[in-house]
Amino acid sequence: MAAGLAVSLAGCASMGLGQGRATAYDLAAATTFPHRIGRPHGQLVIVEPTMLGPLDGERILVRPGPGEAAQLTDAQWEDRLPRLIQARLVQSFENANRLRAVGKPADKIAGDFVLVTDVRSFEISAADGTAVVEIAAKIVREGSGRIVAARVIRATVPAQATQGSGAVASINEAFVQAATQIVLWAAPLV
Repeated sequence: MAAGLAVSLAGCASMGLGQGRATAYDLAAATTFPHRIGRPHGQLVIVEPTMLGPLDGERILVRPGPGEAAQLTDAQWEDRLPRLIQARLVQSFENANRLRAVGKPADKIAGDFVLVTDVRSFEISAADGTAVVEIAAKIVREGSGRIVAARVIRATVPAQATQGSGAVASINEAFVQAATQIVLWAAPLV
């Protein structure tokens, strides 16, 4: 599969598919949560995630093999990935309706807690045919700066494709699973 991906990526470049404008894709938010009893509580501020250079941009990452990285030539995110993840995490918490308020630092809400995330993986792994999203998350008490809880969330789904809309759909599915886990883990702590 890795060899097929390399040929596909090279084929896209040789056919001129990467020379024009790549199709831009949005990231989905989590929308389905178990029914909850009780009133929303707590206020949470979600800061922009940190991530290493290959992920910090608009390009969509594919790993042909361990330690190798390539970027799709026919698809990209419609904004920088850290901003998209931050916005979709906020939207996921809003969709879950488990907090009094959730927002970004620019929203100027007085949060009780801050969600700090580091994106470790957000890619298609061609070597094993999966979409992988791995996010290290910490809940930090706003006043003291103390970490209340920390967890690494990892979601993998079979990759529909290693290019274009199929690759994006697989990454989206893995992200929605990870975002759902983050909301269900973090909301009771806030």
